[in-house]
Amino acid sequence: MNAEQHMEKMKAALVEHERPAKPGGISTSLTFAWRALLKIKYVPEQLLDVTFFPVMFTLMFTYLFGGALAGSTSAYLQFLIPGILVQTVVFTTVYTGVSLNDDISKGTFDRFRSLPIWSPSPLVGALIADTVRYTIASIIVIALGLILGFRPLGGTLGVIAGILIILIFSFSLSWIFTVVGLLLQTSKAVMGISMTLLFPITFASNIFVDPATMPGWLRAFVDINPVSVLTTAVRHLMGGRPALAEILWVLTASTVLILVFAPLTMHLYRNKQ
Repeated sequence: MNAEQHMEKMKAALVEHERPAKPGGISTSLTFAWRALLKIKYVPEQLLDVTFFPVMFTLMFTYLFGGALAGSTSAYLQFLIPGILVQTVVFTTVYTGVSLNDDISKGTFDRFRSLPIWSPSPLVGALIADTVRYTIASIIVIALGLILGFRPLGGTLGVIAGILIILIFSFSLSWIFTVVGLLLQTSKAVMGISMTLLFPITFASNIFVDPATMPGWLRAFVDINPVSVLTTAVRHLMGGRPALAEILWVLTASTVLILVFAPLTMHLYRNKQ
């Protein structure tokens, strides 16, 4: 086929075929989610925070402190695993802001904004992909716990319900870090500020220790700490004793976070220079 024939075929293809329909918001969001997941394939180090760190924390706290805190490692596991699960997934939410900031610094962000697609698609897609990461982290923690001796009295349904409520809260929390990712200049700054926010609310909680053993002033903070409320809800679900008040609080807080930070994120996203 010579060049002239090739050009004629191209002209015919352009003239005769109808223009493809504009993709919907769901399809474009899923495309961006797939893009984010493909990054893991080429940069598997991204999974360190959902593989190595939860394993390290679980083994360290179980065998270093389990006997001192609960009398035995097996008893402490029943208390620790739901808390480690919450900590692992909550820490993973930081990646949303870091990844977004990387796209901004590389110019990818501006290319996305210029596309004729539903404007929140890149953000929603990234959050969907991060939910997959949260699920991977949850499976790893539960599997390790079962190997070590964790026995949830709530059974499979209790474990699934506990993971589900963590995923809901973490999805809403991720919107905070998208705001941080849009406001700060570098991914290192995003990581530093995010961890500065997360460390106090995760370690000053009931993840590792019963608040009854704490000083009164610290216990007052721990009792109203959102991470403590989430951890309590998860413990009761996995223990077969659903705590409806805590579950309702987590769902309400998640809704409020999305209603506040999702519009703020989109405002910053559209006006980012």
